[in-house]
Amino acid sequence: MRPDQARDLAGVAQQMLRSLTGEESWFAPARSAVLFLIDGLGAIQLRAHASHARHLAQAMPKKHTAQTVAPSTTAAALTSMLTGSLPGAHGIVGYSLLDPARGIVANQLSGYEKQGLDPDSWQLERTIFERAGEHGIRAYSVAHSEYRATGFTRAVQRGSEFIAENDLEERVRVACALAAQTEGALVYCYIPELDRAGHKGGVDSDRWRATLERIDSALRPALSLPAGVGAIVTADHGMVDVPPTRHILLADGDPRLEGVRLIGGEPRFLHLYLDEGADADRVAEVWREMNGKAADVSTRTEALEDGLFGPDVAPEALGRLGDVMVAARGLWAFYDDRVADKRAQTMVGQHGALTPEETTVPLIRLGAYA
Repeated sequence: MRPDQARDLAGVAQQMLRSLTGEESWFAPARSAVLFLIDGLGAIQLRAHASHARHLAQAMPKKHTAQTVAPSTTAAALTSMLTGSLPGAHGIVGYSLLDPARGIVANQLSGYEKQGLDPDSWQLERTIFERAGEHGIRAYSVAHSEYRATGFTRAVQRGSEFIAENDLEERVRVACALAAQTEGALVYCYIPELDRAGHKGGVDSDRWRATLERIDSALRPALSLPAGVGAIVTADHGMVDVPPTRHILLADGDPRLEGVRLIGGEPRFLHLYLDEGADADRVAEVWREMNGKAADVSTRTEALEDGLFGPDVAPEALGRLGDVMVAARGLWAFYDDRVADKRAQTMVGQHGALTPEETTVPLIRLGAYA
């Protein structure tokens, strides 16, 4: 594994595929492989709670980590991992984004059903599973049945055979069995339980720790895979607990909203879409002046120059990016308090920003990859 590239989450599934086709790869050659994605498990959180995940913690040497994408959110990160492309190329550059053609902000996980996004055209890149099929490799996605027919599943997992398994332990067992019994198989297994526990109660909660213990136990079959079967355990992002005292509420009359037409993104990474003719540099300056150390603020131009979304940004993705972007620092979070639905303000565990706690994820190698 080349350390400089091993830290790129977007390359993980792509390199696993290469290990199956005999091409040069970060990983050793394998006859089949299984990728476990634990939604919300940051490497820093795993180390801090090692006593609740002794199998995973023992299998993760210090350097076995990866860096997720910006923003550190599921829609962007899973799409990057399952296409091998950075957000600027595949177009899923945030949690909720402007659809320029319709002038609405659409959720990137549920917007296919609720807001009419087309999964076949909105996500711009071929998936790893489609590429696997071109090599004669069978691709499987093992996940909860609720994801079987969603637009987001179609957008990022097209080319795979979906296998529904609602029970966590059985889900892992099925994924391991598919990889063990199918010569030339690439298996993806999605584990969302920890992310849900974190959003509800936070990382520093009994519910989160109990869920981590259950996942650690459920993954034991991955520790004893047959010869030639490789496995990776990773995550899309980490998480921080945001206390109510760190909520910044944006209300009518707030100078930070002057010239802002729509707000996308999420509380720890905002996309601000401006009125026609509004000065992005001026809006960004107001945010910098008012927020001090609570956020990193950049205009779209600055973010592109910094390569925040990768070196290549597709023309379709440009219009989805905010004119101004706000990445929270520390434990801060920004909320549009004008909306009627305040449920987002009840979430304890959050992510999306660029802190190490949110962007550093495990990259645990098992079986033929160990």
